[in-house]
Amino acid sequence: MSLLDNIREPGDLRALPVELMDELAEDVRQFLLGAVPEPDGPLAANLGVVELTVALHRVFDSPKDRVLFDTGHQSYVHKLLTGRQDFSKLRARGGLSGYPSRAESEHDVIENSHASTVLGWADGLAKANQVRKKDDHVVAVIGDGALTGGMAWEALNNIADAKDRPLVIVVNDNERSYAPTAGGLAGHLATLRTTDGYERLLAWGKSVLRGTPLVGQPLYGSLHGAKKGLKDVIAPQGLFEDLGLKYVGPVDGHDVEALESALRRAKRFTGPVIVHCLTEKGRGGPPASEEDAGPVHAVDPLIPRPLPHPGAPSWTSVFGDELVRIGADRPDVVAITAGMFRPVGLRKFAQAFPDRVHDAGVAEQHAAVSAAGLATGGLHSVVAVGATSLNRAFDQVLMDVALHKCGVTFVLDRAGVTGTDGASANGVWDLSILQVVPSLRIAAPRDTDRLREQLREAVDVADAPTVVRFPEEPVGGPVPAVGRIGGMDLLRGPADGSPPADVLLVSVGALAPVCLGAADLLQARGIRCTVVDPRWVRPVDPQLPGLAARHRLVAVVEDNCRTGGVGSAVDRALRDAGTDLPVRTFGVPEAFLAHAERSEVLAEIGLTPSAIAGAIGAAMDRVGARADHRTEERAESRPVVKESRT
Repeated sequence: MSLLDNIREPGDLRALPVELMDELAEDVRQFLLGAVPEPDGPLAANLGVVELTVALHRVFDSPKDRVLFDTGHQSYVHKLLTGRQDFSKLRARGGLSGYPSRAESEHDVIENSHASTVLGWADGLAKANQVRKKDDHVVAVIGDGALTGGMAWEALNNIADAKDRPLVIVVNDNERSYAPTAGGLAGHLATLRTTDGYERLLAWGKSVLRGTPLVGQPLYGSLHGAKKGLKDVIAPQGLFEDLGLKYVGPVDGHDVEALESALRRAKRFTGPVIVHCLTEKGRGGPPASEEDAGPVHAVDPLIPRPLPHPGAPSWTSVFGDELVRIGADRPDVVAITAGMFRPVGLRKFAQAFPDRVHDAGVAEQHAAVSAAGLATGGLHSVVAVGATSLNRAFDQVLMDVALHKCGVTFVLDRAGVTGTDGASANGVWDLSILQVVPSLRIAAPRDTDRLREQLREAVDVADAPTVVRFPEEPVGGPVPAVGRIGGMDLLRGPADGSPPADVLLVSVGALAPVCLGAADLLQARGIRCTVVDPRWVRPVDPQLPGLAARHRLVAVVEDNCRTGGVGSAVDRALRDAGTDLPVRTFGVPEAFLAHAERSEVLAEIGLTPSAIAGAIGAAMDRVGARADHRTEERAESRPVVKESRT
C-alpha cells in the first residue's frame, strides 16, 4: 500500500513526518501518470505542482483556510489530497471535473477556468475575513502565465493597499502556461529565478562580518539595513516590494521542507505576502508536447457527420495553415494571441513571420485594443483566442475596434460546446454577446473549405471588425451546397425556392450535418425542408425573409446560447420585413453545462437530428392545427345567404 492510499483528507497529510514527503510525492506522480491519459496539458501542469500542493495542505488548514487555484487545471493533486482518488471517469460524465468543483468537495472554491481571476477572489475573501473578524487564512496560487493578465495586477494594486490584511499569494513560476510566458513581468521573474547573488552575499556577511572584532557587527547591521537597495541591484524583488507586498523567495518548488518553511513565514505575516516558487512543468513525466492541447473527442453516433479519416487535420490547424498562406499574400496581416500561440494555431505563422506575431500574455482586452492600434497604423490584425475568452474583451471590441471602424479579424476556436473542459470553457455566448456590436460581421463555417474561404473574406474587410468561429471536434469532409441564394448556401431544396417547402431550416456552422440529418427524418414523415447555411450569420442575409415567406415554419439550429443568438436575430429580421411566421430556435439553454463529451452534451440539450426533427414535427402539427382552426373560423364567420321564396 502506498502512502497516498492512506490520505483521505489534509489532516492525514499533516500527521506524516516531513521525511516521508518525497516518497508521497513519488506516489502522487505515479498515480497521475497512470490515471491522466494525455501526455501534456493538465498532466504536465499537475506533475509540476506536487510538492507545492503537499506543502500547502501541510501548512494551511483547508477548508477553514481557503486555498484558491487560478484557472484550476493544476488542481488534480489538490483533489487527491482532499479525498478524491477515483480518477476512472476524470472529465467524463458522472466523474471528477478537470477543475475545482464545489459539488465535489468543500475544499474547492473557484470553479471558473478563466485565468488571472484568483487574486480578485482572494482579495474579496480576505476583506470578508477582516470585516467578520475571522482569523482564517486565504492562499491564492497563481501561475506566472496568469500573472501577466491585467486583472491580476488590478487585484495586486488593491491587495497592496491594505498592509494589515493577511493574504498569501503563491506564484507558481514554471516559465510556461500554454506557451512560454511573454511580457516584461516574465523577464522580471526570470531575473529572480536566475539570481542567487543576494542570498550568497547575505550569507557571506553573516559568517564573515559578524566574526570581525569591533566593527563586524555594526557593518553587518548596516548591510542588512541596506537590504532593499542591494536587492534592487542584485535581485530586483523591488517590483513587488514597491507595491507594498512582502516578498519571500525564490523557493525551490520541489523541496517540501523549504516550501513549508517559506509558507509558514508567510502565514505568520500580518499583511499580504508573495511566495515565489520555482517549479518544473511536467516533472517526472514524459516530455510534454507543445502541440495543441486536449484530446480529440470521439464521434458519437447520435451526431451524424462525415467521419474524419486517420490523420485528418483539426479545425485549428486548417486555420493556421490558411493564415500562413494569407500572410504570404498580404504583408499587412499580423497575428495576435493571448498567451496561447500553439492551442489557437499560430505556431506556423510565428515561424514563417516572426516579426508579425504578437503575444499579449493573458490579456485579451489589451490584445483587442492593440489590434485597433495596429489597424489605425495600416495593418490588419488576426486576433486568435478561444471563443469563451473573447467575452473578456467585449468592451474593447465594441468601443475600440467597432466604434473606430477598425479592420480587425477575431478568430475564435473552441466555439460552441467544448464538453469535457467544463462549464466556463464552453464557447456558447459569443453569438449572443456580439449581436449588439454595430457593423460587426460573424462567419460560422460549416466545413474546412468554408473556413479557408471565409477567413479570406474576413481579412478583406478593412472598415469593421469580423469574427470567424469554429468548434473543437473532429473535422469531417466537405458539406457541399446545391445552390446559392443571396449570400447563403443552399444545402437542401430547389435554388429558386419552389415548389414551397414546409420548413426552412437555418443551419449555423458545423451543425450542418445535424440539420441535414433532421431534414432526412422530417422528409420520411412527409415534411419537406429547405436547408440553408447563412455562411455569415451576422448580419442576417437580406434575402432570408423572402425565402422564409415561402415556408410555413422557420427553424434555426446553433451551437450557442438560444437567448439573443442567431435564432433571435433571424426572428427579428422576419418581423422587421413583415414576415409573420413561427420561428423555432434550437441551441444551448441558459445554463452552465456539466462536463461530458461534446456529443453527450449535444444530445442532452436536444441538438441531435432525432430531437430536432421531433420538435419540428410537433411544431408543424401545431401550425397545421392553427391553420385548420383559422379556416373553420373563416367559414363560420361568412354571412349566411338565405334562399328567397316567391
